Amino acid sequence: MRVGMRGQGPTGRVDVAIASYRDLEVYQRSMTALVEAHKLALKFPDYERYSLCDQLRRSSKSIPANIAEGYGRRKSAREFKHYLTLALGSSNETIVHLEIARALAYGDAEATGSLIETYVVICKMLYRLIESWHS
Repeated sequence: MRVGMRGQGPTGRVDVAIASYRDLEVYQRSMTALVEAHKLALKFPDYERYSLCDQLRRSSKSIPANIAEGYGRRKSAREFKHYLTLALGSSNETIVHLEIARALAYGDAEATGSLIETYVVICKMLYRLIESWHS
């Protein structure tokens, strides 16, 4: 059974056949998380609208976009892993923006902490997928 032909479960276990990037759990989680990140950014002060809010929105959107773009090139393990690595970098960047928001007491602290934990899981999932993918 090739990892490239199956979906990745929350434990990293390969369990569901995939036909699209939309079937990858890490893609699904990143899409759900970006909605929450955008909702949180709406609660930031107006003066952060074109700074921290914009950076948080961009980095959170970059994750599923890079997964999707890389999946389109999945026949080349090297290229797919490159895009997954970009998604991993964006996920780490998103965590930093959320940590900044928490440090500055923007939005709900509990929601921010929960979102940070979600992105940590996304980072781990991306790392496991990078390490295990082969075409």
